[in-house]
Amino acid sequence: MSTEQLYQLISIVLYLALMLFIGWYAFKRTTNLTDYMLGGRSLGPAVTALSAGASDMSGWLLMGLPGAIYAGGLVEAWIAVGLTIGAYLNWLLVAPRLRSYTQVSNDSITIPSYLENRLKDKSRLLRIASGLIILVFFTFYVSSGMVAGGKFFLSSFGLDYHVGLLIVSAVVIAYTLFGGFLAVSYTDFIQGLTMFLALLLVPIVGLFLTGGLAETSASITEVNPDFFNIVKGATAAGIISSLAWGLGYFGQPHIIVRFMAISSVKETKSARRIGIGWMILSLFGAIATALVGVAYYKQNPDVSLADPETVFIALGQIIFHPLIAGIMLAAVLAAVMSTISSQLIVTSSALIEDLYKAVMKSDATDKHYVFLGRMAVLVVSLIAMVLAWPNKESILKLVSFAWAGFGGAFGPIIILSLYWRKLTSQGALWGMVAGAITVGIWGNVEALSDMLYEIVPGFIICLIVTWIVSLMTFKPNADIDKEFYDAVEMVKKER
Repeated sequence: MSTEQLYQLISIVLYLALMLFIGWYAFKRTTNLTDYMLGGRSLGPAVTALSAGASDMSGWLLMGLPGAIYAGGLVEAWIAVGLTIGAYLNWLLVAPRLRSYTQVSNDSITIPSYLENRLKDKSRLLRIASGLIILVFFTFYVSSGMVAGGKFFLSSFGLDYHVGLLIVSAVVIAYTLFGGFLAVSYTDFIQGLTMFLALLLVPIVGLFLTGGLAETSASITEVNPDFFNIVKGATAAGIISSLAWGLGYFGQPHIIVRFMAISSVKETKSARRIGIGWMILSLFGAIATALVGVAYYKQNPDVSLADPETVFIALGQIIFHPLIAGIMLAAVLAAVMSTISSQLIVTSSALIEDLYKAVMKSDATDKHYVFLGRMAVLVVSLIAMVLAWPNKESILKLVSFAWAGFGGAFGPIIILSLYWRKLTSQGALWGMVAGAITVGIWGNVEALSDMLYEIVPGFIICLIVTWIVSLMTFKPNADIDKEFYDAVEMVKKER
């Protein structure tokens, strides 16, 4: 191992040690199931905002987006536009009402339990179906993150893929298993800050290496005269598909659960400003990193970039001292780990709160349920590790499929549950199933998925089926009406 790699490894080890310390700190503050699954609804706006952003973006922000723009130009930035719009609307429309409604409706601590309580579903089918969807999709989602972690150590330090996978998995499992939701949220906050600073430092300092704005732009246009053209080579369906990524936000359990955990409805406004500010600047930094990378490699033809998706890592190692470059590498690892941990805690809550408690109808103590929640994290992690062990690329492709699956199955139902009093449990159940099936079929037929991202038909079908079935099965319910108006009143009062 070279001296440079040793410095970088020191930074990574210090970062991993900090994550474990935060897990221990959160463990000391976790006393009951609500603490473990939802942090006792005690998160402040900054932690809520950055933890939601960090768990959302994953390695795509530091590797996928810069790599796509480096290779294809600004036409690849439409996904970033769609995500920003979707995230803003999610904070504006969903966050305040979901925070109030989950408190009013039997103090719900998971999305499936909220839907059951909100719609007074006595059959438990809605809760079980939504819990199963979360469990299946997130197990594969977690495995894709573990694959990314293994590949990170392989490409950065030459470590065996399986050794890297075990290191990342062990640290994430440890702080998630013991510290629960608080550990996940606090570590996500630190990881969000690390990602944010890294995405600003790399392009800003890199700009000095490439001669400033004018010279950088000139070098880029020499490489590709249409690089700055956001519509060159794009089709209408392609732009719609990219923008449609924003629809996924309304149904992502690991993101919207943050809205349920914030300390009050009033704080959602501050959290929205922090979260969207973080997101815009981070996306800008990712795009700027790609631009600086194009200019740098044009100006230095003797240096080559093997993989466009490593442009952020490569520039960080070129620009900074190895110790600082190690922090840049830690930012990539942070992006991967923050998403894994968020998905693990939501999967654990689905398994225990929405499946085990719904089926077993046990009256055990909170201490027992917290123990089961920790065991659920361990079991799901081990299954995900087994799936990730062969290092198959196909697992990583499930990320976009899972995003569409959650957006198509849950998105319309979450929105309707917050704004439409006549939504019924039958409507929600059939809409959820229809959306998930549509995404499943569309996403696996190459001719269809190449034409249009599967979240678009999935979202539309779910919305139509939910609306029609709800109108057919609606019956006045005084309890539902009271909770609906109480939730609306709470938002108005706290605002």
